[in-house]
Amino acid sequence: MNVTMLKDRELIIQYLEGNNKCFEVLLNRHREKIYTSIYLFVKDHDLANDIFQDVFIKIIKTLKKGKYNHEGKFLQWAMRISYNMCIDNFRRSKRRTKVSATETFDIFDILESKDDNMETTMIKSQMHNKVRSLVDQLPEEQREVVILRHYADMSFKEISQLTRVSINTALGRMRYALINMRKMIGENELILHT
Repeated sequence: MNVTMLKDRELIIQYLEGNNKCFEVLLNRHREKIYTSIYLFVKDHDLANDIFQDVFIKIIKTLKKGKYNHEGKFLQWAMRISYNMCIDNFRRSKRRTKVSATETFDIFDILESKDDNMETTMIKSQMHNKVRSLVDQLPEEQREVVILRHYADMSFKEISQLTRVSINTALGRMRYALINMRKMIGENELILHT
């Protein structure tokens, strides 16, 4: 059986039954989104690597203790853990992060591409870098919501609960984030799609 075709829940069950390859598949499946969201919060590759490793150590411990709830989605659960670890890091370093969100326009929609030839892959990579650069320039509250919404795939309800702000505040912050990103695109004459 090809374990790469299994759903996250099935991978977890098989991992807990002793199949370590299943956890490796789970890790590889979600590595990029989790690492990228951590990096966008901390803006330091070494620190992001450390937090990323801590996240998966915590995930393994939680799974082995049987405390993972299969009702939720694995990625969102892992992203909540990484978010909390980033917040803990900020608290330790006396820095503070904030939040932002909107459902009307998804800046990352322009990055989706069905054709993955070499040219498209390069263009997509360049667009990702431009968008990440724009996200990095946002105020922390707005940056946080953008990351949670688009990298953690969290709903605004989940974002509001996680960050302890109202849904309207989260939506407002996303709205302002998108306005700021559009403004930066105009000011810098960035071209995000072909």
